[in-house]
Amino acid sequence: MNVLFIEDDMIETMKLQRAISKFQSKHRIIEAKNGEEAFEILNGESLPDIILLDLNMPRMSGIEFLTKIKSDEKLKYLPVIILTTSENRVDLLKCFEIGIAGYIIKPLKYEDYESKLKKVFDYWEISELIKG
Repeated sequence: MNVLFIEDDMIETMKLQRAISKFQSKHRIIEAKNGEEAFEILNGESLPDIILLDLNMPRMSGIEFLTKIKSDEKLKYLPVIILTTSENRVDLLKCFEIGIAGYIIKPLKYEDYESKLKKVFDYWEISELIKG
């Protein structure tokens, strides 16, 4: 599965790479440090299967990115899963209103983080995915 991971924190990126390296299935992670960089990637030749998106980023917030991607005819069908530390109910409701496929709060304990990610990847591996 090809995954676009949009995250500005290098430690979070390393944590994700470490977690997925333990999964039996191999995934290709494409990294973007912000929404603008992510759009450059999305305007390339091939689209990812899913997008993992942090909300708190410089330049373009996760909610701004989400609003923009969901208004694009080519990109609006890509599943976007929020992966964030934000437990703000306003953020949660806004994201679902715009159209996300899931909202995952990053746990503090690494083992819990790995477990949540495994469930997310297992689910999306068996889902039928549509590309615009």
